[in-house]
Amino acid sequence: MALQPLPAADLEHILSETKPLWDEIRNKRIFITGGTGFFGCWLLESFSHINRKLSLNAHATVLTRDPAAFARKCPHLASDESLAVITGDVRSFTFPDCEFTYIIHAATEASGKQAAEHPLEMLTTIIDGTARVLDFANAHGTRKLLLTSSGAVYGKQPASLTHVPEEYLGGPDPVDPASVYAEGKRISEQMCALQSTHSSIEIKIARCFAFVGPHLPLDAHFAIGNFIGDVLAGRPIKINGDGTARRSYLYASDLAIWLWTMLFQAPSMAPINVGSAHDLSILELAQAVVQSLNASTEIHVAKSPTPGAEVARYVPSVDRAKAMLGLNQTVSLQEAICRTADWHVGAKGA
Repeated sequence: MALQPLPAADLEHILSETKPLWDEIRNKRIFITGGTGFFGCWLLESFSHINRKLSLNAHATVLTRDPAAFARKCPHLASDESLAVITGDVRSFTFPDCEFTYIIHAATEASGKQAAEHPLEMLTTIIDGTARVLDFANAHGTRKLLLTSSGAVYGKQPASLTHVPEEYLGGPDPVDPASVYAEGKRISEQMCALQSTHSSIEIKIARCFAFVGPHLPLDAHFAIGNFIGDVLAGRPIKINGDGTARRSYLYASDLAIWLWTMLFQAPSMAPINVGSAHDLSILELAQAVVQSLNASTEIHVAKSPTPGAEVARYVPSVDRAKAMLGLNQTVSLQEAICRTADWHVGAKGA
């Protein structure tokens, strides 16, 4: 099913917040992996919009395993002459001939289904894909490369640490199969560190947390997407746990602003958390979705909180992003929920 374009207001917001950065990409090429996922759709559509608005004459090449599916999903992007789509697996794709000054390596989303059913495929996609992209960057004149890593690299966030900073040196359990995604991202960061010791490529690392916005699935393992989907479908919201775990969510237009800013301006090999510092419990999140959408949806919590139990957290400190790059959250959670729901309603009716 063809999906509608992103809201024009969001694209203009991204442009207004990043406008001074774009002149350096004028007449140049960027290569993007993972261009058909949640991150990729936002990056591609904002690139297309800004390229056109600023007459940059820049070109983006997108790697995908299924160009036909991409064309069906986003025909408005597939028809953009500034975007070229090539077929291939990120682990083994054939290198295109021309130089690419910029690369964004955003392949391999945090798929709970793949981690559970095909964990080795997830691991090899992350590690071998990163190796292939680094080889490609070395051979094609790349100056700046952005790796979308994950807050999962920190492992379990201590309950006493309300916001995890980049300096925290914890990590996932290496013998827990559920750590496959996190370990893959950790190894990817290490590969970039090794690359940086003998290369002039500026490598930027974005440790991404949780997000909301158009293109976020409403039927996957993302709590906020499921809650919005429940309200839109008229179903009760079901929380399988006790609702005390704490999360935070950054709207996707802010995500795109942060990623583009990092690509152009972040220091090399200085990991930066990408996300929101405004956290709330999963129960509070469900209540926020219901209130934001002015619904009367019931909320069912499966378990009662255990007295004295530690609170599970997945919340970033974003002090480094603000101090180094002047980045801030500009879209409130309530507004983010409403914009996401409106887009999905429009996509369903299109």
